[in-house]
Amino acid sequence: MLHSHNRPVERGKVYLVGAGPGDPELITVRGLTLLRQAEVVVYDRLVHPALLDEVPATAERIYVGKTPGRHVLPQEAIQELLIDRARRNLIVVRLKGGDPFVFGRGGEEARALAQAGIPFEVVPGVTSAIAVPAYAGIPVTQRGVACSFAVVTGHRCDLEALAL
Repeated sequence: MLHSHNRPVERGKVYLVGAGPGDPELITVRGLTLLRQAEVVVYDRLVHPALLDEVPATAERIYVGKTPGRHVLPQEAIQELLIDRARRNLIVVRLKGGDPFVFGRGGEEARALAQAGIPFEVVPGVTSAIAVPAYAGIPVTQRGVACSFAVVTGHRCDLEALAL
């Protein structure tokens, strides 16, 4: 049986957990362990509903999903929510589709938590940028064919566009 190296789950801490690319079986062992002990789960639109079945019935579930042009809560309010629940000494899981640091605003949330003095842990997830090609049998790198790959978004950001 796999164990998460016996790392304790701590109260008053936020866990930024990647849910994986949509298939609920692709969440990490650490992510599943945290979900099963969560007292609060703040989750996104891209999280498979079956993962919420792993959360204790007594846990608070808060949906903060975003669709283009429609946000249930603005990003700043999500960050305040995470800070508030951690300050209440709860085990808080911020469950995000894919990986929290790949187009998931996990970096913004981590920065807000650090600035507020809230301990947090990032639990990487399988990003769809790798999973989708793999499921289709397409390697993203292959000796003699493709020596690198890039992950870009179809949305503009405030930074300069990718220059190739």
